[in-house]
Amino acid sequence: MPPAGELRHQSPSKDKQSSDTQSTEAAAAAISAAAADAEAAGLWTQIKAEARRDAEAEPALASYLYSTILSHSSLERSISFHLGNKLCSSTLLSTLLYDLFLNTFSSDPSLRNATVADLRAARVRDPACISFSHCLLNYKGFLAIQAHRVSHKLWTQSRKPLALALHSRISDVFAVDIHPAAKIGKGILLDHATGVVVGETAVIGNNVSILHHVTLGGTGKACGDRHPKIGDGCLIGAGATILGNVKIGAGAKVGAGSVVLIDVPCRATAVGNPARLVGGKEKPTIHDEECPGESMDHTSFISEWARQR
Repeated sequence: MPPAGELRHQSPSKDKQSSDTQSTEAAAAAISAAAADAEAAGLWTQIKAEARRDAEAEPALASYLYSTILSHSSLERSISFHLGNKLCSSTLLSTLLYDLFLNTFSSDPSLRNATVADLRAARVRDPACISFSHCLLNYKGFLAIQAHRVSHKLWTQSRKPLALALHSRISDVFAVDIHPAAKIGKGILLDHATGVVVGETAVIGNNVSILHHVTLGGTGKACGDRHPKIGDGCLIGAGATILGNVKIGAGAKVGAGSVVLIDVPCRATAVGNPARLVGGKEKPTIHDEECPGESMDHTSFISEWARQR
């Protein structure tokens, strides 16, 4: 015990160490933010160059490309304008939506970073995607995800009526039904996208690819945490249905048309109706790919699965 009246001081070396750690973390965050800004700026420059090229090659599109891309100073403004016009209705005006989207994207840099990652995902993974500008303007899966990011932000801000109204318009226009509460990472590809349904408590990690008519749903009317959790790098095949609070491990694959009611281990493959694990439940086959969501390989498991049957 220190003598009466004596104050106990923290060691100056500890104060300095804490300060140095905070300074290092702040510097790292600043560098990361600067790199993200540079990446977004570079991608926007490329998108505008692509739009100019297309306008010159196809004069009939010049006015459209000018209003959606070339007249805007940033990716955030372009996508806000485009989504506002896509999702507006007689009672939900495009100007209101433009302001809503722009304010949301501008106030949260992570949303812009996710948009950049989603654009790159479509361009790299989908051989039908001929340019970034083509994805920005025409890929309804990409557009639905960006609009969902805004509806999710509204949901977390307790602006639920507006989030649900936006969700309804997204479903009507893009045929993609993602509840505003669902949590979605970045680098997401909804390939073709038609008929994708994602429930309220679903979670989708980073670098996931999902094809058309995929359902991440519940098993009934039970409340609470009741929807699937999809790990990073997963590939979910067309028409797959994953029901309940099951976990699809990082790097796992779900074959087309499968109905999954069980957990799928990391880098394993589930196929069939009801789905079974390739290699068996006790010792499932673990494939070599760390990120099937990026490789988009849908057929590597077929020969082994056929032998099992």
